[in-house]
Amino acid sequence: MANALAVEPVRDVAALAALWRALEAEAGPIPPFRAWTWVGCLAEERFTDPWLVRAEAGGRVVGLALFNRRGGRFALTESGERRLDAPFVEHNGPLLAADAGPEVAAALMRAAWGAGARRLVLSGVEETLAAAAGGVALRRQTRTAPFVDLARVRQAGNPLAHLSANARGQIRRSLRRFTEAGEVVLTRAGTEAEALAWLDALIVLHQRSWQARGQPGAFADPFMRRFHRALVARALPRGEADLLRLAAGAHVLGYLYNLRRDGHVCAYQSGFDPAAADSHRKPGLVAHVLAIGRAAGEGARLYDFLAGEDRYKRSLATGSRDLVWTELVRPVSLLGAAARLRRLFGRG
Repeated sequence: MANALAVEPVRDVAALAALWRALEAEAGPIPPFRAWTWVGCLAEERFTDPWLVRAEAGGRVVGLALFNRRGGRFALTESGERRLDAPFVEHNGPLLAADAGPEVAAALMRAAWGAGARRLVLSGVEETLAAAAGGVALRRQTRTAPFVDLARVRQAGNPLAHLSANARGQIRRSLRRFTEAGEVVLTRAGTEAEALAWLDALIVLHQRSWQARGQPGAFADPFMRRFHRALVARALPRGEADLLRLAAGAHVLGYLYNLRRDGHVCAYQSGFDPAAADSHRKPGLVAHVLAIGRAAGEGARLYDFLAGEDRYKRSLATGSRDLVWTELVRPVSLLGAAARLRRLFGRG
């Protein structure tokens, strides 16, 4: 249990980076979104008024939570501005030492109220953190994040073993069709230059696919492209990002962009050649199955599809967990009273 809590504005991002990395070395397994690689990416631009909550026990730092303040809103590990938060954060939460209990995370959240927060914005957090943070939910959304238990894949010795007969049939049929053009191979980018080139190619395919459906696509805003190019350059040398290319012979079918940390692989984004996909050819399914097999062979724990119940995610997953997006307000406030009334009458 923490015996000291401090809340203060961040004046020196470089000093914060060193503090964060030092605690990472004492943390248990964490998802990629809690590492400084993600949190600190373009930090000076994303966090215009950053505040740090620090928990100590016996003079040792055991917990850190970074908020950005916009008026009275404190956003956890986000800017609180829609455009700058387009790099969607999931498995969000404070950074804790391995021996810090859940009460430390709760204390860090509650300390933000004492710093003058009128609202707490918690995106992609576990239900337990949202419940322990205090306040009343002004808005709330729960989304399911499917995943593959890679120990199960290793035990079976086959990434297809846990799938339904229909899913296995689609993947095997796709592989047969793609093999007509040559050997089907999933390759990992080996250098920063190669990874950035593949990221650019992924963005082109991703945007083309989404815009054909009348949607802007995840990379429509130039900030998203800058953020992820910077993130890949930071993450690749640390083994915290993979750019994977799926090809059949000389024909490039598409790309996966995965984040990884401590055996937790997150399938963050993808882009596939629309001309390579039809009812008998599923490049996305094939790419993910090959990536799952690769991750299992490397000893990873989870292959996480992140939030969303797309059909392909449900087809490949062995389980799921819920993540919460919520904005909390003080219970003793007009907004708090309104939120309680909405909940009482079933409208919240």
